[in-house]
Amino acid sequence: MPLPDTMFCAQQIHIPPELPDILKQFTKAAIRTQPADVLQWSAGYFSALSRGDPLPVKDRIEMPVATQKTDTGLTQGLLKVLHKQCRHKKFVDLADLEKKWKNLCLPVEKFRDLVQLESGENEIEWLKFLALGCSALGGSLNTAMKHLCEILTTDPEGGPARIPFDTFSYVYRYLAGLDPDTHKSETESYLTTLKENVQSRKNGMIGLSDFFFPKRKI
Repeated sequence: MPLPDTMFCAQQIHIPPELPDILKQFTKAAIRTQPADVLQWSAGYFSALSRGDPLPVKDRIEMPVATQKTDTGLTQGLLKVLHKQCRHKKFVDLADLEKKWKNLCLPVEKFRDLVQLESGENEIEWLKFLALGCSALGGSLNTAMKHLCEILTTDPEGGPARIPFDTFSYVYRYLAGLDPDTHKSETESYLTTLKENVQSRKNGMIGLSDFFFPKRKI
């Protein structure tokens, strides 16, 4: 025999008091992030929320980078999201990083192309992966370093985007070393000159207005 229809009244349906705010914050996050696959991104969002991890949410809506040769969906904003999720570790597990990448609805083929540029079977240094991601946005070494500064800085948006010179020089050497046409002596000469200018301020920080160099492809 078919089961009788169950009647519910308002008193029988319990709605957690925090649910409306959770859904409101989720909706606002989805609007800011504009994920290509809402279901995939939502799974990553609520998984991170349940663990108390940084959420895969952009700070603001942004347009794709015009310098990309092919539109992979990767943007500075998405790299910044990954940085918030991974910056607490010097080395990150590749499987976990790939999962975070997928949750942002980015093509896994692009992820694997990037990690092939850096040796390591199960993990990768986070700062180097971030540098590779900045270079993947297209343009010159200048452009990649600009993205890096804007992601790493603690300055307000639209400010000088300052980061420690030691961090800047480490990433600059790494990316310049990937270009077979760039000589090490040229890189070191440039960084030495730049360091002298930075040291005159005695804060060890470098901003967007401090560095200018040839637009090398990477």
